[in-house]
Amino acid sequence: MGNTFVTFGEIMLRLKSPGHERFFQSPSLEATFGGGEANVAVSLSLFGKNTQFVSALPANAIGEAALCEVRKYGVDVSKVNMTKGGRVGIYFLETGANQRSSSVVYDRAESSIALAKPEDFNFKSIMGDAAWFHITGITPAISQGAADCSLAAMKAAKEAGVTVSIDLNYRKKLWNYGKKAPEVMRELAKYADVIIANEEDIQKCLGIEAGIDVTSGSLDTSVYEKLTAEVKKQFPNVSVVAVTLRESKSADHNGWSAALSGKTGFYLSRHYEITDIIDRVGGGDSFAAGIIYGLSEYPQDEEYAINFAVAASCLKHSIEGDFNLARKSEVEALCKGDGSGRVQR
Repeated sequence: MGNTFVTFGEIMLRLKSPGHERFFQSPSLEATFGGGEANVAVSLSLFGKNTQFVSALPANAIGEAALCEVRKYGVDVSKVNMTKGGRVGIYFLETGANQRSSSVVYDRAESSIALAKPEDFNFKSIMGDAAWFHITGITPAISQGAADCSLAAMKAAKEAGVTVSIDLNYRKKLWNYGKKAPEVMRELAKYADVIIANEEDIQKCLGIEAGIDVTSGSLDTSVYEKLTAEVKKQFPNVSVVAVTLRESKSADHNGWSAALSGKTGFYLSRHYEITDIIDRVGGGDSFAAGIIYGLSEYPQDEEYAINFAVAASCLKHSIEGDFNLARKSEVEALCKGDGSGRVQR
């Protein structure tokens, strides 16, 4: 087993309306890149891990720009398949404010990753130097080919003895190629050691009812111990279930915490009130990176791992763009209680 943290998925061109404007309220869109597994790879790299992002992109200027954006944060992109087919997927983002929700519009049909097949990647070789493999439920939602690639990658990781995590990440707008999410996701979950999710993901992807109203603005945390236990009961291969708890009071104000059912017990994290959200997109990915880092660095201290993950994702809400650019030292400081925001001189 190696020491590389590998992720597999799609990186997209992100086109965002300026500030809190509606789409085309002014004639411009801010262009950056992002995508679940790429976001996790960047964050883990900034925490000091050896990381590798595996994907498929077209051999053109936009594909090269996406590749360069990930590479500049120290992520190995040598196994990205630069094909001549397909295109770079796009998502449009309109940032909400107060009682107006944020909105995402996808334009990713016929993207390079959607057209990919398992034989396009040598997953056995890729996993030969891996310590951890991470994927999200977004990738298998894109197309049957992407779902087949996801399953092949997870199987190769398990055969290599690599720790496997999956962030369920249910995306209703993507599941439209003829399969329902549980048909695909329950099979993938059989190869996971760590499941990351929120309560809706568990319900929509695994068919396990949570009985929780996510729109009420408050959460009954006692429900999560029962919910995570049921996930482990149905998937005995899973040793850790980490669930984010978001209290969505408005687009600008969220309560943020998490629960973890691990090898050593059930833990609730510290709770944060995030009252001036800059950008919540990528918040779940920053949590996933935090839990992967925490569990790999502190396997005997799962309570610290969940608190590290929540602190990392709390900081992400203050950072524009998909990537969490928070440094490990900043996350550790917040874990110790330094959330004052005072200037560090």
